[in-house]
Amino acid sequence: MDIGALSVSMSAASFNTNLGVAMLGKVLDTAEVTGEMLTEMMESLPVPGLGEHIDIRA
Repeated sequence: MDIGALSVSMSAASFNTNLGVAMLGKVLDTAEVTGEMLTEMMESLPVPGLGEHIDIRA
């Protein structure tokens, strides 16, 4: 393999790695925001403690 082809191949691999890292960062940010929103929703339940305990012996 010549130097030019190796350079292009390494550049493409580096780009793919950087793209994957950037996408993972966005996914983590989205998961964090979603978790915060879910926590806020659960804290704003109209009846505190509702659904905490379920009687399975009926």
